[in-house]
Order: sequence, then structure tokens, then C-alpha cells
Amino acid sequence: MSWFSPDDVMWTPASRRLIPARLIVIAVVFAPLVVASAVLALVLWSALWWLTGALVLVTGWFMWIGVRLVLAHGWAEREDDLLVKRGRLWRSVTVVPYGRMQYVEVTSGPIARAFGIATVQLHTASPGTDASLNGVPTDDAARLRDRLTSRGEARLAGL
Repeated sequence: MSWFSPDDVMWTPASRRLIPARLIVIAVVFAPLVVASAVLALVLWSALWWLTGALVLVTGWFMWIGVRLVLAHGWAEREDDLLVKRGRLWRSVTVVPYGRMQYVEVTSGPIARAFGIATVQLHTASPGTDASLNGVPTDDAARLRDRLTSRGEARLAGL
């Protein structure tokens, strides 16, 4: 047993559709920089090609990290709480007791909607125990929101 992977837990991984969504965002950020540095190097006929190469390497690094982070993200529903794990190098597991949840929010931007995924955000009385579940398939996100809300109401009524 590990602190970051209890034996009795069945983890639900983030949807693999989150990977291309994250890669598109990274490409949108870095592509203009790569193109601008390449054009600048062409126009000035200078040794700025090292900058273009460095930007390509940094873009590749961010894409690799993005894929690894998506593969490390998951959640597990237990009887009294929800576990959320994330991270490769700096791992974290957040435990959100159902009785402490104030509300659950589902959001999906244009890129996420194109891939049929959403983010389920859990809000609690303590900001330190707020958690977000990224890469939840859209159909499952509404059901998960309703299930978590009903569990939260049931636990809150017992307080």
C-alpha cells in the first residue's frame, strides 16, 4: 500500500480525449513564437536559428509533460469521500469528504466540448480541499455531478 495509491481504491482515470485537447492549447501558445522566431531568423539572415530550435524543444517538452500529467490524473469515489490524484514528480492526493461539499460545478470550454469532455469542480468550505476532475466525458460529468451532490446532501443531513 502507498499513500498515493491505496489498495482498496478503484481509480477512474481522466479520459484520453484530454490529451489532444491539452496538446492543442500548448500548440496555440507556442506555434506563434516558433513561427515568429523562424521568420525573424530568415529576415535577418542571422544566427537566430538556435532560438527557433530552442522553442521547438521547449514546445516538445511541454507536450510530453502535458501527456504525462493527463495520464497521472484520476479520481475514486468511496463511501464517505472522493479521492483525487494528480502529478508525476510532485504527487498529490486530495480527499474531499462528501459532507463538506458546498456545490459541484461542471464546465467545458470550446476545445473540451469539441472532444466531448468536461471539468467537474468541487467546492468545499475550505479552499484547501477544493478539487477538480479534468477530462470527464460530458455524459458522465452530469451524472457524476448529480451523484456527488446527492451524496453530499445525505452526509450533510447526518451532521
